[in-house]
Amino acid sequence: MSTSSVDRTAGSSGPPTPDENRWPGLATPPHSPFRARIAEQLFRHAVRPLNVRVRMPDGSQLGAGGPDAPEMRLNRPAAFFHRLGVDAKIGFGEAYMVGDWTSDALAEVLTPFAERMATLIPPLLQRFRRFVDRGHPAGEENTVEGARSNIHRHYDLSNDLFGAFLDPSMMYSSALFGPDDDLTAAQHRKIDSVLDYAGVREGSTVLEIGTGWGELSIRAAARGARVTSLTISEEQAKLATERIAAAGFADRVDVRLCDYRDAGGEYDAVVSVEMIEAVGEAYWPTFFETVGKRLKPGGGFGLQAITMDHERMLAAARSYTWMHKYIFPGGLIPSTTSIEQGVLAHTRLKLQGVREFGQDYARTLRGWREKFTQRWDEITELGFDDVFKRMWEFYLAYSEAGFRSGYLKVHQFGFAENGR
Repeated sequence: MSTSSVDRTAGSSGPPTPDENRWPGLATPPHSPFRARIAEQLFRHAVRPLNVRVRMPDGSQLGAGGPDAPEMRLNRPAAFFHRLGVDAKIGFGEAYMVGDWTSDALAEVLTPFAERMATLIPPLLQRFRRFVDRGHPAGEENTVEGARSNIHRHYDLSNDLFGAFLDPSMMYSSALFGPDDDLTAAQHRKIDSVLDYAGVREGSTVLEIGTGWGELSIRAAARGARVTSLTISEEQAKLATERIAAAGFADRVDVRLCDYRDAGGEYDAVVSVEMIEAVGEAYWPTFFETVGKRLKPGGGFGLQAITMDHERMLAAARSYTWMHKYIFPGGLIPSTTSIEQGVLAHTRLKLQGVREFGQDYARTLRGWREKFTQRWDEITELGFDDVFKRMWEFYLAYSEAGFRSGYLKVHQFGFAENGR
């Protein structure tokens, strides 16, 4: 199901009723009594030690949480357990999308689950994961055509949608907060840090892999650099070009609809902010080789990436999840090990600096979700329905919980040749 599906008659109250044409399979939960019974037993076991309250329709409660613990309400337990039984990695999020369960403190409910992610399923049963985990669809492999399709499904939804919940910088990646920063100032601090890691200064030539909506190019041009920025999102390219021109830097920034694999030329610096997650593990060597080939001798590489522990990354590489199906098809979050080893193996660069600021990402995501909710009435006018609303609430809160728990992190890296 592509996130580009919208309902032109949005805005109902209560649990959303999925349009079967737009959300195939969601309206009616799958029916597998045996697997549902197993899923219920596993869920009850998993939540028993968690600091949450799982409220059943009859008023009974699961979980170890006291009166102040966040509450998860199971509105339709049978449907919920059937969805979990068929595919827990996808069914849990789908159950929220349709209202089988809900919460008034969504990120707070999800955080304890994220904290215990590795142990929610008993070790004995984890041995059978390879028999039940769904594989990635062949059509979502990040070939040149596949990557374009994957990016289109998320980033080409609507520039107005993203503009509704992002700050004026239009940065869709983690901010880096200073003591008195609002979100825009923190986003500029993040950009400046990446540019510093890459050694961007007046007169630098810069290759940006992943344009976004143009703010990094604007900041680099303001330093006196000349920027070639690559994107495969038509919507992003259009608005980025407009924003760059409005900032007065049309003569210093060239936005190109171009896959990173087709890039040419040599540059003093290469920068990329949270694009590597969309590359796909099979193409990481190509990505790093491209960075190495595009850099002049003595050049620098500034990279920002969401990361996870290496062993978790290896396990995640084999799993098709709710996030793949509905938000980021074809993606894989790397580990710091995979990044550092990949750069070492495929470029002449050495690690010069690194910083981690995952809690800043949790704060960034909370701000986005609050604004998304506040401006939902405006977003409905763009044609997005209530199932989409709950899908994005879950996506933003699930991501926030990942960073709050430490399951996910975000790093900036600076790479350069020795002696720079």
